[in-house]
Amino acid sequence: MTDLTPADLGRRLGSGLLSFPVTHFRTEDHAFDEDAYRANVARLGKYDVAGLFAAGGTGEFFSLSPAEVERVVTAAVDSAPAGTPIVAPAGHGTATAVEFARAAERAGADGLLLFPPYLTEAPQDGLAAHVEAVCRATGLGVIVYSRSNAVYAPETVARLAERCPNLIGFKDGVGAIDPLTRLHARLGDRLTCIGGLPTAETYALPLLEVGVTTYSSALFNFVPEFALDFYAAVRKHRRTDVLRMLSDFVLPYTRIRDRKPGYAVSIVKAGMTVTGHPAGPVRPPLTDLEPAELEELTALVRGIGA
Repeated sequence: MTDLTPADLGRRLGSGLLSFPVTHFRTEDHAFDEDAYRANVARLGKYDVAGLFAAGGTGEFFSLSPAEVERVVTAAVDSAPAGTPIVAPAGHGTATAVEFARAAERAGADGLLLFPPYLTEAPQDGLAAHVEAVCRATGLGVIVYSRSNAVYAPETVARLAERCPNLIGFKDGVGAIDPLTRLHARLGDRLTCIGGLPTAETYALPLLEVGVTTYSSALFNFVPEFALDFYAAVRKHRRTDVLRMLSDFVLPYTRIRDRKPGYAVSIVKAGMTVTGHPAGPVRPPLTDLEPAELEELTALVRGIGA
């Protein structure tokens, strides 16, 4: 059982950098490597991070069974240093998302990230009903992830914030300035706004101006010092430093990432290998980086002294 109220969790998550640990798999059979995962969560939790999202997008939620998700979240809760919030995933259809929410409570998670429903498009009132059902099913703080087939209009989010006291966060996977501005102007600090685009560092500085005070950093998995330095530069509006770090590492990194669909996850696991913290392969349908791409990434990481 978490000691954090939903409101406390929202404030905590908005106060610093967030990250989604990768999920470790064994090379020979792609089974969950729990011992390696636990050790890695303990390692990451020693840094000044505001929260870790277990079995999230970078953690290959989409390739895990419900039983595996609960096992991963339990391992994260047990392994993270005291005081490190752990947010669990929920997704697929509404009934399944409710089951994920209840499993997160059993595992001792502090909050919930609600992914878009599986495969189907839906109108705004249907999406709202989906979120409300999950919020009613749990006492945990819920963060809604707006992206792909579930892009929530500012008016929808505002209504949900009124109806669901435990809706604490809005994770943006679109990056459109106008709806974020309208959302922030309407709700202020009622919800914690989280940047959720791939390699969120690319968008961090402009989105800060419309109330997105934090973001999920995949880079934190394998270059945590760099990721924290970058976040500090963003929050202090050190534009020259941000642009330098974008030029030196982030933008060249995204050029490798963009070569194949799914590389946003694959390149993070490759980075773990490069920095001496191997996490095994990605699961199908994703594919790992090619050897030449791994060499390019190695050179980039060495270039920043990591």
